[in-house]
Amino acid sequence: MIRRLALPAVALLLACASDDQGSGSAPPTTGATAGAAQGGGGRATGGAAGGAGATTPGGASGQGGAGAAGGKAPAGSGGAGVAGAQAKGGAGAGGKAGAGGKASAGAGGKAGAGQGGAAAPCTTRITYGESWIHPNHPEPFDDADGLVTWDGACVDDGPNSYAVLSNGWKPYFSGHSACVIALDARSCPGAPTSCGTRVSYGAAWLAPAGHPARYDDVGGRLVSDRVCRSDGAEGYVALSNGWQPHFANKQCAVSLRYTQCGGLYQNPVVPTDCPDPGVWKQGDTYTMACTGGDGGGLYVLRTSKDLVHWKTAGHVFPSGSGPKWANGSFWAPEIHEVGGQFVAYFSARSTDGVLSIGAATGPTPLGPFKDLGKPLVHDASMGMIDVSEFEDAAGKPYLVWKADGNAQQKPTPIYGQALGPDGTSLTGARVTLLTNDLGWEGPLIEAPWVISRGGYYYLFYSANAYYNGTYAVGVARATSPLGPYTKHGAPILTTNLGWVGPGHCSVVVGPSGQDMMVYHAWRAGAVGGNNGRVVLVDGLEWSGGWPSVPAAPSSGSRPMP
Repeated sequence: MIRRLALPAVALLLACASDDQGSGSAPPTTGATAGAAQGGGGRATGGAAGGAGATTPGGASGQGGAGAAGGKAPAGSGGAGVAGAQAKGGAGAGGKAGAGGKASAGAGGKAGAGQGGAAAPCTTRITYGESWIHPNHPEPFDDADGLVTWDGACVDDGPNSYAVLSNGWKPYFSGHSACVIALDARSCPGAPTSCGTRVSYGAAWLAPAGHPARYDDVGGRLVSDRVCRSDGAEGYVALSNGWQPHFANKQCAVSLRYTQCGGLYQNPVVPTDCPDPGVWKQGDTYTMACTGGDGGGLYVLRTSKDLVHWKTAGHVFPSGSGPKWANGSFWAPEIHEVGGQFVAYFSARSTDGVLSIGAATGPTPLGPFKDLGKPLVHDASMGMIDVSEFEDAAGKPYLVWKADGNAQQKPTPIYGQALGPDGTSLTGARVTLLTNDLGWEGPLIEAPWVISRGGYYYLFYSANAYYNGTYAVGVARATSPLGPYTKHGAPILTTNLGWVGPGHCSVVVGPSGQDMMVYHAWRAGAVGGNNGRVVLVDGLEWSGGWPSVPAAPSSGSRPMP
């Protein structure tokens, strides 16, 4: 069983802020509703529903199990958890209510019918969002016997809110309309077979005509920061599919239910200093390398099966095995498979004092790696850093990197050049792909990463000062690997209230098949602090041939990648 770290009980309150974001188109949806954009007012909502209160499989509400109407779960119970936790009026061990309407939950975070016999084959993992109130319950989830469902309704109760699950449990959340729950059934007949999202709207929602239901069901993962943005006298919440549900008097209220999406996670996924994360996927395993090192060597390696839970796995260069031609500034490593071997590319300062690009080869993503013995890219007149590799449609490898012109008050072009078949030599001519020529980019662009999608090569890059809120991620695209590249214009990932200076990203396909951006950022209020730049993960969306990273950098709970 995978057990995640407990999430802090943070109030998720909807606050209004001015926003002039344009409306987006609403893509087709599945479930109870169809995605028909409503014109006017810059809003887009779900179309006609199948009927008020209609539910998808796994969304039906009910009182299965025990639980008196109006029963109340004490703060933090979630209906089940560690030994001694109690749920008033809810189903507990054996599904029976004890004296006084209380039902004790079983030990180990699992409760349900049939505690005295063999475990039922059908179980549901209930994962609660970051605002869940759960003292004395270290895990952010419960495992329950049987198929547990939730209709998506979130009920305000004083300063908090709660959901009523089909087994009678009433998990409470800090703040109004703060319910976020993921339900993942295992071996349960009638459960959904694919990931889906229900977004439920509060009482002030301005529903479109012919939409009696107070929710929309969408196939896949729908996310939102749930911030209430101003639009005249109304407010709206931006959803990742482009919808903008509007609310009277700016009383925004949105709750989220995820079914069969694999649970929830919350940033950061690496909570310690790990700048410039380079991520490579090999089979079902992701390998990450970050700038710097520790007492064990240079460039700490980590591995993960899901982009969320990472384990340390050694170093690119264990202690004493680093490149002899370099003596410092060990930055921005990446590991790529090229020509049947793995190549660790990196930046380092050569013994002549010039920043250069190195490469080391190994049989696996974890090495052992052997340095080439000399820089792969070295220019005595200009430092070179932030290297990455990609392949074209025919499998031909290319190298991209940045000239460190900002150190000399010069522009900072990003170069591209073809590689030899084994990735350890350059061929052909060097080409300038981009330079810093937009206002928001400031004195530099850096950290290139290239992927191909839909007939385009997309070059993600970071710009401006890594040590403050000007640092951001941009993107450009081209139909050929060496360009010419056209910039999107505005950055697609910027500083927000929770995170400062997001950037230096990798883009990989997550376990669910969605493109995911892995990047670093400073915690707000801790720029330059001891914890350094931590690692975050957020999903990409594609529209009109361009990527976006909706509601990111994220702080709240999201469905697993």
